[in-house]
Amino acid sequence: MTRIWWVRHAPTHQHTFCGWRDVPADLSDRAALDRLAAALPATAVVTSSDLIRARATADAIAGLRPRLAPDPALRELHFGDWDGLGFAEVSARDPDLSRRYWETPGDVAAPGGESWNAAAARVNARVDALIGTFPGQDLVIVAHLAVILTQYARARRLTPAEAIGQHIDNLSLTRISVTPDAWTLDFINRLP
Repeated sequence: MTRIWWVRHAPTHQHTFCGWRDVPADLSDRAALDRLAAALPATAVVTSSDLIRARATADAIAGLRPRLAPDPALRELHFGDWDGLGFAEVSARDPDLSRRYWETPGDVAAPGGESWNAAAARVNARVDALIGTFPGQDLVIVAHLAVILTQYARARRLTPAEAIGQHIDNLSLTRISVTPDAWTLDFINRLP
């Protein structure tokens, strides 16, 4: 069995769509980072998205664990032209599209961005490769809200519409156990 320990990066304090825009994380809560690091298996392999907020969080919790190179396949969903805009601004700018984006996610994408299904396919392929490379091991993956939600949906066999409303806190843990026959959600959004 491979256990994947998903960690959502430290907060960015952004109140806008924040996808591939490379904004830093606030790593000032050292106590929370220490609790998170202590909750992870000592021999786990650590990787992250290549965006600075995930990379820096992974570096802050990795300790002596083996650290893989940051990976662009683990990036947040690409919000295209909406990246950096507030939710109300997007709703006013693209009212029909933004409504469909939240109500019927899947193949709907922001202008110049990617859909949930495209992001899930990208993340699924990378996670499958990591499982193939490190079978039976613990993997810590520091990533983003939508990335974690795609894997939550995969483990629970949920549609994007069923999964998109699940809350995932910054610096929280979500663990998924993978065997050749099943994906099992062990827990979600646990704050150590």
